[in-house]
Amino acid sequence: MEKFKVESVEDLEVFKRSHKITLKVYRVTDDFPKSEKFGLVPQMRRAAASIPTNLMEGGHRLNRAEYRHFAGIAKGSAGELKYQLLLAKDLGYLPEREYMALRAEVDEISRMLSGLVKALSAK
Repeated sequence: MEKFKVESVEDLEVFKRSHKITLKVYRVTDDFPKSEKFGLVPQMRRAAASIPTNLMEGGHRLNRAEYRHFAGIAKGSAGELKYQLLLAKDLGYLPEREYMALRAEVDEISRMLSGLVKALSAK
């Protein structure tokens, strides 16, 4: 098995930004209707938290292939969150302006994750 060393995951900009958006998602979903307590709220929180969680797990794996795999899962979670933000906006739970800001941030995180996956794929 190849040896693999990466800078601290917490130092990566994509990790910092994904952590910040997770905090934002927790805050905005606090204002969602109580009827979403077991519906959209936990789904959005899980998808958001899954991004930095998978980066952290991948960064603590033993090789690049495993790290790349978890970075890919994080990218999938960003896709989930994009749809959930759209749904929340269309249901009237999220104002257009807030949706646009969160969506732009998720899009940027997704691009950064693509770059990380590409970098981890290079030898």
